[in-house]
Amino acid sequence: MEGDLESPVQQSQGNRFSSLGRRLVLATLLFCLIFTLAMVSLRTWMAWNSNLKEMNSELILIDQVFQNTLSHAIWEMDRESLNKQLASVASAAPVGRVVLSILRPGQSPEVIELSRYTDATSDTAPMLHRQLVAQPYAGAHEVVGELTIEGDADLLWARLWGEARSIVITQVIQSLLLAGLIMTMFNRLVTVHVVHIARHLGGLAPQTLGNHLKLQRSVRRQDELGLLESQVNELQDNLHAHLERQHSDELAIAASRDHLAELVEARTAQLKAANQSLEALSRHDPLTGLANRRYFDELKEVEFRRAMRHKTPLAVLMCDVDFFKLYNDTYGHMLGDECLKQVAETLRSVFGRSGELAARVGGEEFVVVLPNIDAKQAYKAAQLLRTSLAARELPHSASAVSPFVTLSIGVAEVEPQTMDHFDQLLQRADQALYRAKSQGRNRVAL
Repeated sequence: MEGDLESPVQQSQGNRFSSLGRRLVLATLLFCLIFTLAMVSLRTWMAWNSNLKEMNSELILIDQVFQNTLSHAIWEMDRESLNKQLASVASAAPVGRVVLSILRPGQSPEVIELSRYTDATSDTAPMLHRQLVAQPYAGAHEVVGELTIEGDADLLWARLWGEARSIVITQVIQSLLLAGLIMTMFNRLVTVHVVHIARHLGGLAPQTLGNHLKLQRSVRRQDELGLLESQVNELQDNLHAHLERQHSDELAIAASRDHLAELVEARTAQLKAANQSLEALSRHDPLTGLANRRYFDELKEVEFRRAMRHKTPLAVLMCDVDFFKLYNDTYGHMLGDECLKQVAETLRSVFGRSGELAARVGGEEFVVVLPNIDAKQAYKAAQLLRTSLAARELPHSASAVSPFVTLSIGVAEVEPQTMDHFDQLLQRADQALYRAKSQGRNRVAL
C-alpha cells in the first residue's frame, strides 16, 4: 500500500520522498521502545522490591514456625531433634543459608551452617537474624543461641526473570499493537486523502481549475482535512477568477496597444509628411517651387568638388527676367508673381534631367547648375530656354526689346586650372549675364 501511495509524489521528487506514515510509525516505535524500556525498568524494580518483601515475609513465617522448637531442642540438648529442625529450615524453598550459633556458658559458641550455595554467599537476598530464647519454667527467659536465615538469591532472581519476561512480552505486544493501530488509522484517515489531494493538485491546469477537490470520506464535523479541502477549492476559484481577469486585461491591453500603434503610425505619417513639407519649404522657393538660395548653396560646392574630382565639365546659367521692375509697375505684383511662376515652369520643362538644378536666387534672378555639360552644350540649352519662354508669349508692354517677357542669360564653364571654388564659376556666369544685358538683353552671352 505504501508503494502505491509513494508513486505519484516520487515521480515529482525522486528519491527524496519519505512517507509520513512510515515516519510516524518509526517515531511511534521509537517512543514505544523508550517507553517499554522505562516501564520494564520501573516494573522490574517494583517486582524486585515485591519479591524481596515476599521472601522476607516467608523467612519471618519460617522463623515463627521453628523458633520455639529450635530453642527447646538446644535447651534440652537434643542433637537429633536440633539437626532435623535445622534441616527442615534449610530445605524450605525461600531459604538459601541457615546459620545457628549455640551459646553455652563458659564455652565458645558452636556454629552450625547449612547452605545451598557452593561458593560465597549472596548479598542481594534478604536476611533474618533472631536470638533463640528458651523458657525452662514460667517467667524464666534464657538466650540459648542466635539464628540467621538468609533467603535464596537464585530463587529471587528466578522469580524476577520470570516476571521480567512477562513484563517485556506484554510491553512489546502493547507497543506493536499501538504502532499498528496508529499506522492503520493514519493511512485511513490522513495518508489516502493527502495523496488524493496531491494527485488533484498535480493535475491542475488553467482549463481544469473549475474541477473542485472532493475527498471520499464521510465526516460529521469539520476537521483539518475538511478545512484543507475547502481552502484548496477556494484557492482554485480565486485563481480561476484571477486568470480570467488577467486574460481580459491582456485582451484589453492588446486592443489598446493596437490602437496606440495605429495612432502612433498615423501620427508618424503625419509627422513624416510635416517633416517632408518642412524640408520642402526649407529647400524650395514658396512662390515658384524651384530650389531656394539655401538649397542652392548646399549643393553647389558638392557639384563643384565632384566635377573637380572626376575631371568632368560643369556649367552654370545665370538668368534674369528683362525689365521685370517695369513689369511689376505695369501689371502689378500679383501678375508679377504669376510671371515668375511661368518662368519657373519653363525652367522645369527644359532642365528636368537627373542632376540638373534650377534655383531662384533673387527676385527675378534664376541660376541653373548643369553637371557633365560643357559651355557649348550649356549655350544651346540656354537658347532653348529663351525660345521656350518666348513661345509662351507672356505679354510685357513695358519691355524695350520684345512685346513678350524675355530672359537674359549668362553661361560659364568651370576651369580647373583657375578655379578652386564654385563662387568663382558663379562670378564668371554673372559677368556673362552682365554682357548679355549690356548687349541689348533677350540674348545668351558665353
